[in-house]
Amino acid sequence: MQRPSLTIVIPAYNEARRLPATLEKISHFLRAQSYSSEVLVVENGSTDATSDVVRAFSESVTGTDNFTVELLHSDQGKGAAVKTGMLVGRGEHLFICDADLSMPIKEVSKFLPPRLPAGSFDVAIASREIEGAVRYNEPGYRHLMGRVFNFIVRTLIIPGIEDTQCGFKIFTRSAAHDIFPYLTISGWGFDPEVLYIANARQLRVVEV
Repeated sequence: MQRPSLTIVIPAYNEARRLPATLEKISHFLRAQSYSSEVLVVENGSTDATSDVVRAFSESVTGTDNFTVELLHSDQGKGAAVKTGMLVGRGEHLFICDADLSMPIKEVSKFLPPRLPAGSFDVAIASREIEGAVRYNEPGYRHLMGRVFNFIVRTLIIPGIEDTQCGFKIFTRSAAHDIFPYLTISGWGFDPEVLYIANARQLRVVEV
């Protein structure tokens, strides 16, 4: 397959239970699109059947013209998994998607041309805090914890970004290769470092 337009990177640690439904929803969406795409599930130290689930699903979609699923492995940690996927992915745009699909996959269209014009961004991140955003089924304590963490991040590291932690983030191919070789945090705290590097490299970051 020629270089895909979109790569979706899914970090997966012990996600055998949730991945079948998630991959099915993503597959259904991507097969209906006119552009080509690939899904990279990056397993990072799982002790369950995550790898087997992904292999089975990959085999079930083999032969599809515009859509592939591939299993990768990385060191432990979400940051390590995302870094691996971003550097292996072949897409013109590379998208991070959590295995629980907490944001509907159809939302990805808001991050791609023509909804988000080509050349208008290097990194686009989903926000649950800017005007127009709506939260669904999030416990109040998690919202409070997230806002406290984000206040600290905005004050000390990345001014101007309302929501650094939302799992949906998209990078142009050139931005991904300008950021992820320098990522050092392998765990859950990788998001602020990614955005810090993007700012340091003077890349255009927008919230959606």
